[in-house]
Amino acid sequence: MNRREALERVALLMGGTVIGGAAFLQGCKSTDTKTAGFSLTADQLAFLDEVAETIIPATSTPGAKAAKVGAFMQVMVTDCYDQKDQQVFVSGITEIDNASKKTFSKGFMEITAEERTSLLNGINKELKAYNESKKEGDSNHYFGLMKQLTLLGFFTSEVGATQALRYVAVPGKYEGCIPYAKGDKAWAS
Repeated sequence: MNRREALERVALLMGGTVIGGAAFLQGCKSTDTKTAGFSLTADQLAFLDEVAETIIPATSTPGAKAAKVGAFMQVMVTDCYDQKDQQVFVSGITEIDNASKKTFSKGFMEITAEERTSLLNGINKELKAYNESKKEGDSNHYFGLMKQLTLLGFFTSEVGATQALRYVAVPGKYEGCIPYAKGDKAWAS
């Protein structure tokens, strides 16, 4: 199995394909000069860390914020997304904050963890409806981009691979049949 097949299988396990995955697998770096100046502010990175932490919160294992998923998102969006998806992604930060203000009269960074979960669950329902009616050529949904990058960033990070998943740094012999007990972690290696 090569790297491309492995990442495709991880994407399928996470519930879909990774947007921008083809560019990721081909070495990323966009040659489009319009995307060269793209960057996120420190406040936007902190915002993305909180969105990611709401999607994958810390439990008995560290959450997405511990894996620095916000910084991972910046690298992926900068290097692998075209200008259209970059604009959708950045406008999504404003969309989430505006939805929070509309629903809770406070910005996303000011609401409680329970309110964040409720808000993002509502946005996730919008994403599902959008994806069902999406036509070829329509832009991607900002929350879909954020969710995919959160999952990819967390489960490919050291924290995600070694603490949320079972990890063996140097796997031994091939064992085709390993018993599974309810509650066991999935394998990272």
